[in-house]
Amino acid sequence: MADLTEVLKSAVAAGASDLHLVVGKPPMARVQGVMQAMPGIAALGAEDVEKMLYSVLSEAQRAGFEEKWELDGSFSLSGTQRFRLNAFRQKNGAGAVFRAIPSKIPTPAEIGLMPAVANLIDLPRGLVLVTGPTGSGKSTTLACLVEQINQRDKKTVLTIEDPIEFVYQDKNSVVVQREVGTSTQSFADALKHALRQDPDVVLIGEMRDLETIQLAITAAETGHLCLATLHTQDAPSTVDRMIDVFPASQQAQVRLQVSTVLQAVVCQQLLPRVGGGRVCAREFMKVTPAISALI
Repeated sequence: MADLTEVLKSAVAAGASDLHLVVGKPPMARVQGVMQAMPGIAALGAEDVEKMLYSVLSEAQRAGFEEKWELDGSFSLSGTQRFRLNAFRQKNGAGAVFRAIPSKIPTPAEIGLMPAVANLIDLPRGLVLVTGPTGSGKSTTLACLVEQINQRDKKTVLTIEDPIEFVYQDKNSVVVQREVGTSTQSFADALKHALRQDPDVVLIGEMRDLETIQLAITAAETGHLCLATLHTQDAPSTVDRMIDVFPASQQAQVRLQVSTVLQAVVCQQLLPRVGGGRVCAREFMKVTPAISALI
C-alpha cells in the first residue's frame, strides 16, 4: 500500500490541484485541469483506500465518517501544506478527494485580480458574491480580499467556512475563523450570532440554503460587508438563484432586499492557457442604480 503522505507530496510537487483515491484505480491527480495517474503506484483495493484515508483522520472524524458515510474536513501535511478533504462511500468501498490549498495567500497581482474587484474591500457595507463552478478559485479570490483587509485595515473579520482552508495570521485586523462541524453547527447558526460579535466584515464560505441567504442579506442590511460564494455561472443567474430559493410569496420582498444590498458579483472560471497551465477568466458586475432597478 502506498503511503498517503508521500503520494500527496508527490502530487503537490507535480502541480496537482486535487488527488483522487478510488477503488480500482491508482491515485489520480488533476494537473492543469487534466486527470492523470500517479506514476509507479498500482491500482488501489478497497482496503488500501480505507487505510490511506484513515491514516489522516482523527478518531472523531473516523466515527463521523462511519456514521454518515460522508466527511468534509481539512488537515495539514508536515505543518505547512494544507488540504481540503472530502471522503465518501461508493459502491465498492471508500473514496476521497484531497484539494491542495496554497500555503501562501496570493496577492491580487498574483491571481490577476483587476483593480475594480480588489477595491471592493473599500465598500463600507453590502453583499459581494464570488461565483463559479467547483474548482474555479472562488476560495482563493475571497482569501486574497480578506488578506488585503487584514494587512491594511484595523477591522474585525469573521469567516465561516466548511472547512477552514486558508489560515490567516492577524496583522492590522483581527480575523476570527469558524468551521462548520467543529466550532459551529452550520453556516446559519454562525450567522445568527455573528452580528453580536461586532464584525466589520463577514466571509461566508458558501450560501447553501434559504436560511443562510436570508441571514446574509440581513447582515448586509445592518451595515456589514459580507463576502460569499455561490455555484452559478454568470451574474444574471446569480441574482435569480438567490431569489428563487424563496417561496413565491416572499420573492418580491427578497428581490427588493437584494436590489438594495447587492454591491457586486464576480463570476470566474479557470481556462486552459496557451502553452500550458490555466488562467482565471472573470466576469465583473458592479451594481449601479440602473442594475439595481433591473433586479
